[in-house]
Amino acid sequence: MKKVRLLALFLVVFNTGYHAQMKSSSKIESGVSYELAQLRKSTLSEIKYELSLKIPESKTERISGTEVLRFQYKKTNESPLLIDFKEDPSSLLSVSVNGKAIKPVLENEHVVIDSQYLKSGSNEIHFNFLAGNGALNRRDGYLYALFVPDRARTMFPCFDQPNLKANYALTLTIPEKWSAISNGKLNDTFVQQGQKTLKFNQSDLIPTYLFSFAAGDFKNHTEKISQQDSRMLYRETDSVKIKNSMDSIFTLYRNSLAYYEKWTGIKHPFQKHGMAVVPDFQFGGMEHPGAILFQNSTLFLDKNATQNQLNNRSNLIAHEVAHLWFGDMVTMDWFNDVWMKEVFANFMADKSTGASSDKSVYNLKFLTTHFPAAYSVDRTLGANPIRQILDNLQNAGMMYGPIIYNKAPIMMRQLELLIGEKDFQKGVSEYLTKYAFNNASWPDLIAILDKHTPKDLQSWNKVWVNDPGRPVIDYEVKYKGDKIERFTITQKPEYGKEQNLWPQEFEISLFYADRVEKVNVKLEEKQQDISELKGKAKPLFILQNSSGIGYGVFRTDRTVISSFSLIKDPISRASAYISLYENMLNSSGVEAQELLNFFAGQLTKETTELNLRLITGYISSIYWNFLSENIRLKESTNLENLFWKALEIHTAKNNKKIVFDGYQSIFQSQVAYDKLYKIWKSQTPPQGVSLNDEDFTNLALALSIRNSNNNELLQEQLTRIKNQDRINRFKIIMQAASSDQKVRDDFFNGLMQKQNRTNESAVGSALGYLHHPLRQKSSIHYLAKSLDILQEIQKTGDIFFPDNWLRSTFGSYQDPKAFEAVNQFLLKNPDYNAILKNKILQATDNLRRERIH
Repeated sequence: MKKVRLLALFLVVFNTGYHAQMKSSSKIESGVSYELAQLRKSTLSEIKYELSLKIPESKTERISGTEVLRFQYKKTNESPLLIDFKEDPSSLLSVSVNGKAIKPVLENEHVVIDSQYLKSGSNEIHFNFLAGNGALNRRDGYLYALFVPDRARTMFPCFDQPNLKANYALTLTIPEKWSAISNGKLNDTFVQQGQKTLKFNQSDLIPTYLFSFAAGDFKNHTEKISQQDSRMLYRETDSVKIKNSMDSIFTLYRNSLAYYEKWTGIKHPFQKHGMAVVPDFQFGGMEHPGAILFQNSTLFLDKNATQNQLNNRSNLIAHEVAHLWFGDMVTMDWFNDVWMKEVFANFMADKSTGASSDKSVYNLKFLTTHFPAAYSVDRTLGANPIRQILDNLQNAGMMYGPIIYNKAPIMMRQLELLIGEKDFQKGVSEYLTKYAFNNASWPDLIAILDKHTPKDLQSWNKVWVNDPGRPVIDYEVKYKGDKIERFTITQKPEYGKEQNLWPQEFEISLFYADRVEKVNVKLEEKQQDISELKGKAKPLFILQNSSGIGYGVFRTDRTVISSFSLIKDPISRASAYISLYENMLNSSGVEAQELLNFFAGQLTKETTELNLRLITGYISSIYWNFLSENIRLKESTNLENLFWKALEIHTAKNNKKIVFDGYQSIFQSQVAYDKLYKIWKSQTPPQGVSLNDEDFTNLALALSIRNSNNNELLQEQLTRIKNQDRINRFKIIMQAASSDQKVRDDFFNGLMQKQNRTNESAVGSALGYLHHPLRQKSSIHYLAKSLDILQEIQKTGDIFFPDNWLRSTFGSYQDPKAFEAVNQFLLKNPDYNAILKNKILQATDNLRRERIH
């Protein structure tokens, strides 16, 4: 009874909080407010769209469209019906309602339909319009629609909210040589006068953000998935990558599908499978049922792909297939719960890929994938909770980030441990069955899981889901002679005065010269004695969170470093690496230069690929972010030598490649430059290292940053690239990497225009070179303008672009002037958008910490 009352109270408080945000004004608000969404949900049903689009080959020509919108309507008063269309009024050519032509009225991003033209029951509205380009990602020779989270309304008039699911019947007229894919099966094709018209079957019931299509000069590949012909569109031209990857891609897809069908007890819920693989796709993937979009560089790999690349591919495919159940079939009611679909996709992807691998391999991958990424936000002053408040869908894109993609799976694993694996699976299956092809919220899931456990999920939910931040977990040992008399663990929030407690499980290991003794801890209190350790012999050192399951900053003594060779388990080593780095950032236990030296010493000793990648990343971070320029110059030759020695010692090709990439990221000496230039010029990699075309492109860019007259180098690299999509990408990046200040200035100033930011993936990479640590004295003057345009970036870009923009810009600055630029901007804008302010604080956290160090 207590838990039921707590749940009811939670729901009341949650709903009250939202209703308090509703606007009482009758003025039409831009975007899709929560109030408007709730009103339309209560009055609209059985929504169907018939869309016909004529797409010209030239990306500069407008796309013309016709639309028939049918729906059931509960007419309760004389208020107008608002249909979302975020376009210039001139793009709305004509409107007719129930057979009557009316004057088009487009006010503040909404088509306004006066109530006199509507009736209770069936209604039909016809539109002629010019499609908006904002979400159509029109490139040379192809386009793809990406409407998440609220961008369908930038293309066509619609009810753009997740809880008004609809069916879509799409007809595309495209150049004859083009191909296309959409959510529905292709029903009919006819060609006339150099144009091809494709009619797709009506889609399954989906929200606007999952409606999609891709069209262009794509190659087609078809294989069977679940006895259906399933098509992939792609533009990759490297025949070796295609041959090496195609079977793996479809096998991974089939394996994921089979796992989820078995785990959920629900067969694949949609009419077809289909994929479009896109160059420079701004996400890893997007889960449109029947037309999943994937990033080309993640899917197509050569035979020398590293384990990390293979993991990324298997995780990405498993993630997007998981969405077919989690997000596509059962969709969040409002985008404040967007994290639900992402946490389940990541959590289930981990389960799916882990099912076919050794348990320890799965645990190491989970640890190295999720924890550093989650900590990169949760350690900052701008940390956000997993579940956030959202007043208007136009702000939904800012809710994405490592917290929902990385902290949430960690949280979900702790929840599964709390409830028990079988009961957790029963609860989730019940949730999927109950809300199939409908919408649900996090409280809906918690209410179901609550029935499967005696645990108090509400207090657990508050600290893990509704609050930001992480605990700092310390320990104190009292010895009596050479025996442990008392072992006490304490936890406290990293920031703030509120005494949150994080209930969780983790492991403590005591290391001796000849053995390791482990104990599992269920932490529930602010201070807790671990009675199982009483009476044990005094160890050489103690490692908290040795199994890598616990979440937080675990105090780790520097004695771990001196006896590190005793840690044989790769997972324990990874957990120690992560904890040492987090303690260094908090100025606790170990200094930056000491930790850099330790990690550098491990380059020749660490043989586990994922761990080697982890420490090379940490070395680069410490080197560029936490060492002064003078110390860097003193350390550079020694560090280069350690990397090259490790390159010669390692025998595994993936490890050699990781070490080579690490060397390339930190080198500064002329000797190293000459060595790498010779490799690039001759296209002859070091013995045992495999480099593909993209690797040589990256090497050319790394060299160009250290070259005061690099035009010839960059031009030569441009001539080497054969794939047109990669040529287009390099042309963007090479401007930012140029040694000519005017070229860089022109590039940056060009980014103030929306049309020069359309390839967000390339722009993000270019900014990293523009603001490289070796270029920052000449780039620091860009910072103020970069912050000034941030809101425009958020309004016009896709969901990850604001964060990408900020991190690529501020990620490696140390200069006090950069810190001052951020502080001055925040002081001048006290009422700045709170979510964007958090993004700034997240992206500049290392800059803040460097000032502390």
